Parts: sequence; C-alpha cells; structure tokens
Amino acid sequence: MLKVFPLSQSSAKPATIYLKDYKEPDFLIKTVDLTVELGEEETIVTSRLELTRNDENATKLSLNGEHLTLQSVKMDGHMLTPDEYNATDEWLHLPVATVTTDFSLEIVTRIKPQENTALEGLYKSNGNFCTQCEAEGFRWITYFLDRPDVMAIYTTTIIGDGELYPVMLSNGNLMQQETLPDGRQSVTWHDPHPKPSYLFALVAGNLAVVEDKFTTRSGRNVKLQIFVEKGNEDKCDHAMTSLKKSMKWDEEKYGREYDLDIFMIVAVSDFNMGAMENKGLNVFNSKYVLASPETATDADFDGIESVIAHEYFHNWTGNRITCRDWFQLTLKEGLTVFRDQQFSADMNSAAVQRIDDVQRLRAAQFPEDGGPLAHPIQPQSYVEINNFYTATVYEKGAEVIRMIHTLLGEEKFRKGMDLYFERHDGQAVTTEEFVSALEDGSGVDLTQFRRWYVTPGTPEIMVDERFDPKTGQYKLTLEQSNLKAGEIFKPLHIPLQMGLLDEKGQAVTFTDGPFKGQTEGVFDFNKKRQSFTFSGLSSQPKASLFRGFSAPVKLRQTMSDDALAFLFAKDQDLFNRWDAGQRLASNIILKNIEAVDEDDTAILPAAFLDAFAEILSDTELDRAFTASALTLPGEQDIAQRMPIVDVDAIHKVRENARQQIGLTFEENWRKLYNECANAPTPANQPESSSRKLKNTALRYLIATGREEYITLAATQFRKSTNMTDSVAALSGLKDITHPVRDEMFADYYEKWQKDALIVDKWFTLQAMSMRESTIADIKKLMEHPAFTLRNPNRLRSLIGAFTSGNPVYFHDKSGEGYRILSGVISAMNKTNPQIAARFVAPLGQWRRYDEDRQALMSAELEKILKLPDLSDHVYEMANKSLHN
Repeated sequence: MLKVFPLSQSSAKPATIYLKDYKEPDFLIKTVDLTVELGEEETIVTSRLELTRNDENATKLSLNGEHLTLQSVKMDGHMLTPDEYNATDEWLHLPVATVTTDFSLEIVTRIKPQENTALEGLYKSNGNFCTQCEAEGFRWITYFLDRPDVMAIYTTTIIGDGELYPVMLSNGNLMQQETLPDGRQSVTWHDPHPKPSYLFALVAGNLAVVEDKFTTRSGRNVKLQIFVEKGNEDKCDHAMTSLKKSMKWDEEKYGREYDLDIFMIVAVSDFNMGAMENKGLNVFNSKYVLASPETATDADFDGIESVIAHEYFHNWTGNRITCRDWFQLTLKEGLTVFRDQQFSADMNSAAVQRIDDVQRLRAAQFPEDGGPLAHPIQPQSYVEINNFYTATVYEKGAEVIRMIHTLLGEEKFRKGMDLYFERHDGQAVTTEEFVSALEDGSGVDLTQFRRWYVTPGTPEIMVDERFDPKTGQYKLTLEQSNLKAGEIFKPLHIPLQMGLLDEKGQAVTFTDGPFKGQTEGVFDFNKKRQSFTFSGLSSQPKASLFRGFSAPVKLRQTMSDDALAFLFAKDQDLFNRWDAGQRLASNIILKNIEAVDEDDTAILPAAFLDAFAEILSDTELDRAFTASALTLPGEQDIAQRMPIVDVDAIHKVRENARQQIGLTFEENWRKLYNECANAPTPANQPESSSRKLKNTALRYLIATGREEYITLAATQFRKSTNMTDSVAALSGLKDITHPVRDEMFADYYEKWQKDALIVDKWFTLQAMSMRESTIADIKKLMEHPAFTLRNPNRLRSLIGAFTSGNPVYFHDKSGEGYRILSGVISAMNKTNPQIAARFVAPLGQWRRYDEDRQALMSAELEKILKLPDLSDHVYEMANKSLHN
C-alpha cells in the first residue's frame, strides 16, 4: 500500500525544547537491519527493527521522519493498513498497547537524495551518495527513534549499480559482497558496537582508495583506507600519516585502542561540517584531507592533522561513549577538542599551539559569550539543535576540560578518564556522569567547578596588587564577575596558574604556601573576592597571571605600558609573553584612536619598540613563536575592547602602526626574510616555522609602501614551490591598487582553476581585501562562474571570509555589506537552512556599533524574520539576535 505524505511549511512559531523536560525513550531499538537500494530517480530504504519496551505504560510508538514517502509498515510480520497508523510530516505514530515486550517493525520508505540540497540525511553530490546524520539527519532516511540515547547494533546492505558505484561503504566491518541476479551489486556491513542513529554512515560512488595499515599495541592489524575522487590519490599522504599518529597517541596517552578491523575516511567536496566521526567510516570535508606542498598551506597541513585526530579520538569520546541527549553535546565535543589540542601540542610547538587555540577562542567564542547568542556549554533549551554546534560548546567546552586537567594534574586526570571509559563504555551519558567519574577516579571534589557547565558569559577578573616594602609582602587580590550570567552568577572555581618575576625578569621562588620552593603554582580561585599573599620579597614583583591561559577569562588589570613591555620581553611563560605583547599593542592602538594627530601618525612608545626589538633579535626562540609574538592583534581583537566599535579608526591606526614597525625595523625584516628564505631551518623546528617568520617579515616590508617590496612579493609568488609562500605573497598585496596585484591574482586563478580548494583561497583573499572597490568586487565574484551557493566551502570562502575577516567593508556605512549577507541568508534558507543559520551571527552583534549601523543591521534581521517559509534554523538565530 503506497501512502504519500506531502511536505509543508508551518507558519507557527517553532517549539522550544528544554533540558528539564528530558524523558527516557518509551522504547529502545536492539538491532537495525537496513537495506538501501540506490536509484537514479529515487532510493528505496527498508528498515527492519527489533524493539523492546522501555516504559511498560507506553501505548504509542512515535518515530521521527522528515522528507520521506512511506511505502509500507509491518509489525511482527503483519502488514498494517493506513488506518492502523498515523503519519505526519514529522512523525509516524503506531499504536502498540497490545504488543509484547519485544517486537519487530519493517518500514519501507522512498527518498530522493538527488534533490537533497540541505546535505542532511542521504544526499547525492558530484555523482556520489553520502550521508550526514548528526544531529538529526537519520530521520531523513527512514522513520526511527532518532535520538542519541537509543543505541543499536546495525547491519547495512547497500544495493546499487556496480559500474556507477563500485565503492559502497557503511559502518563496521565488511561482511559480504555479491552480484544479484539483476546485475546490481550488493554489499553488507556489520557494526558490532551499539551506536545512536546520528553515527550511521553510508557512502557510494566511483572513488579511488589509498591504503595502509596500523598495528595496535595488542598486535591487531587494522586496515586503513582513505577514499577520494580519482586524481586526488597523491594528496592523501599527510592525512594517512596524521591518522597513524593519532592512533598511536591515543594508545599511549589514554590507553585507547581501535576496536574494528578497518578504519575508513571518505573525502567529499559538498559537506556542511568539517568532518563527521561516524563509527569506522569518517566522512570528511575534502578541505581536511587533501594536501600537498604545492596545493596546501602550512596552516592547511596543521588543520588536517588536527581534524583527523579529532574525528579519530571521537571513537572513544563520542562513539563508544555518547551523549544521552543533545544538551550534553559538549560531553563529546568539548572533551574531544581538548584531546586534539593536546595531540597537536605534542606533535608541534606547544606554546604556538596554545596561542593558536586561544586566538580562535577569543575571535569566535568571546563575542558569542558577550552577545545575544550567549549560552552555557550545556544549553538549557534550543529550537534547532544544529544551531548549537558553536564555539561555546566546542572551544569553551575544551577550556572547561583543560581546567579540570589543570586542577587534577596529569596523573589524576588520567585515572578519572580511565574510570570514565570503564564505567560508561557502550552508554549514552551526561556531563554530570563524566564529572562524577573524574571525581571518583581522582578523589578531588568538583562540586563548585560544575557551575562552569551552566553559566553563560565570560568571567572578568579585576586585579588589585599591593606591596609593603617594609615587610616584603606582596598581596594579590582578585575579584570575579560576569554580567552576562546575571542573577544566576555564583563564584566559579577558577584555576589560577601563576608565577612572579623580579626586576630582572628572573623567576621568584615562593617562600611559603602550598607551592613553597617552587616558581610557579596553580592556585584555587573559588571566591568572588580572594587574596593571595606572598612573603620574603625584596622588591615589588611583576605578576604573570593565568599562565598558559589557565582559565577562559578576561583579565581587567591596570598595568602600565612599561610593565606590559617588561612581561613581553622577559616573561618565561611563552603564552603570557605573547599575550602581554598583544595587550600592550592593543592599549597603544586604542590610545592612539582616542588622541590621533592630524596626519593619523600612531605614537609607538619606546618601551614597546625596545621589547619588540628584543624578541626580534632573540635567535633562541622558535621562529613560529617569534612570528606570532611580532604580529599585531587583529582588528576584531581590538574591537572587543571598545564599548562602541569604530571599525574605520581601528583599521586606520593599526595599519599606521604596522607601517611604522615596518619602517623602524626595516633592516631587521630584510635580514630575517633572507635568513629564513636561504638559511637552513633549525633542527628542532619544522620548515613551516621559518616560512611563518619569513612571511611575517614580508608583510611588514610591504607595509612600508616601498615599491621594491611589492616586487619582492611578486618574485616570491612567481618562484614559489609551495602554496604557503604563494598565498602569503598574494595576501601581502591583496589590499593595494597596482598592476602587479591584478596580474598575480589572474595568474593564480588561471593555474589552479580546476582545484576547488585552491580556488576557495582565491575567493577568500579577495573577500578580505581592503581596496575601495571591495564591495563591488564581492558582488562581481558572486556572479563568477566558479561561485555557487550550493557548495558550503565556496560560500564560506567568499561570504564567510567577508563577514568575519573584513570588518571595514562588511560594516561599510552604506549598509551594503549587511544587505549582501541577508540576501545570501534568504537564498540559503530555501536550500540549506543549516548553513543559512550559521551566517546570521555577524548581524547579531549589532548593539556593539554606532546608531546608524545598529539601525541598518537590525533592519536586515527584521527582513530575515519576515521571510516566507522561514526555517526553524534561521528563525531561532535571527530572533535571538534581534531580541535577546
């Protein structure tokens, strides 16, 4: 019996889901036997489920389902008639009052992956079938209990044209391959580990494969496979190496061994996310797999290593142990981000890695915490769960785990993690259960620390310092506040990692207290206002607070430029040394904005220049750290310190300061550039460190405005044998109006136009240009034959880069930048609402700007909210952005 249920859009306000309303499922699914028959017009999905009653009083089984055409339903072998069930646009309701505890269902549905532009569930792109089921995409494939606390054993059979789809993959181990009587191919996969539906994966296509193997510590051989579009096989070496490093590291660091006979990665070009950790079959955005020195930058290589590790580490922190419900998302994401950050720090420079992690946090999460979309790492409500794959859940979630690690120490943290794996393997759990395992394993009480999970906003720490030269006592008083948390704010348990420096920059040894005889300690800052006293000092020390960024807080500390310059030049903690330089440069730029002279010449104090020179001449430092330390804070970073953001003034003064630094140290930059370009890289550093410092020097040289350095950049571009140097040269010249600039961009596109990931870079560089023609250029690029709204990478490369990386022209006084963005959101709302919603956030910062810009931005939000057939995804983001 064929019954068709047309899709419709509801005009009603979407419902809000609350954590407090969580209820265990009435039924559980023990096994799933899925048969997917791939077709060119439609795909037939047959789902055979073995269920068990979880609530003896339940009278109705309700299965999620969207964008499905129901063909038939059988219960315990009995074909149901349409009057025996109720199907809506979102549910299949079945009366089950008379069934026994255990029963079976067979459901047949028809879907059209070829028409699925939202890239959720099963979709077809570039001739290949692919799935994305997190968070709620499985319901686009078949009717199901599509929630993470329903974990089942899956067997998946894929049937399709073997010539069109010679590769057919799913979760687990390969069980059977055969040719059917009608000539189609049938492949069966079985995953022995219970998993929720969001971890289901299916891929079918004409793909090439690169193979390797890994021997686990117990001696098992695991086949490793990376599937890519044909012609990209030579760009998989780094991804494969990163995977093997990740597997070895997880065994050594956490004692976690891989648990299947095969681990597969598939790289696809149309993907909403960065990657997806489906059990045994990770699906990746090709951006995080494909790389060679000629086609990928050093940053791309680092990103691939990090994301490969992240998705592999999910095998235990996300797959074997998963979330009870989506309010617990940080349980897997925050924890796994922390683990991939640990891994990257071990593989590379730990100090530079920490700087990069914090820069991402401050750029994306701090504004989120301070704006209308603020939420704790464990949200208490949502309309659309896809809107909560946020910097708060991920990056701040990782910082929360890092703080626990800091408080417990390496050994006790490992004991807690071991207990977590032992206690909850195969379960869907909560953040409370995670923290309890760490408590029980370590013996440390984390009761107060739990407040981090439910408190929104970024804590601000006021600092007061007093020194008594008569007694030699130094008293440090800290006070924590959090306006965003409002009335719910209670003092948080904050790990304060700190040290003291004497007047020569030498570490001061603590003479009393819990860290007597040491030069650094982690102090428990757990009261609203709390003092720490240090004795036996001959002079007032310089406090190096929150070393390694030991807590995600904003430090409100009155320090002179001289004091910051001292820490910038002398602090022995490299993160704090970098951070002092960023704070000092931001202070200088902000002061110059307030009192700039007629020719806009920024005044750079001697203390700053002296500290800058000291780092510039220190050959013992890692070149990558030197490059980071000598880079001025970004315009967005400076903007966070202004009550009302003045994008034009920030840009003008920062560029002026950059020019002065370029001119002041011109000979130093020339020498550094030549040394890094020609001299061998230090043995303890990767080549990327030299390239990073060389290209930092190039940017400062170009900032001088001298023609010879435009020529230098053009020469670097033409002679470059790696993408890092090519992109750096283009980046250095993207803002100028000069014939060589246009020639280089044209040459770049002509050479690489067939490589999508490289063309993405071409779009991004132009989106971030500071030329007066930028807005017109953006509009022209949106009409370029290579631009499409259907590919998320291409959309992010142009519109995402414009809104996040070009504050001057996105916030152009005409409002045209806002109109470009809202137009894209309007178009994407119809085709890919998940991506559309992610583009709303920049407009949500409207309260931070002047009245004219406020009016322009809020008007675009109003326009978005009036769109016909507005998706729940976009509604939630726009409504909160406008009214919270």
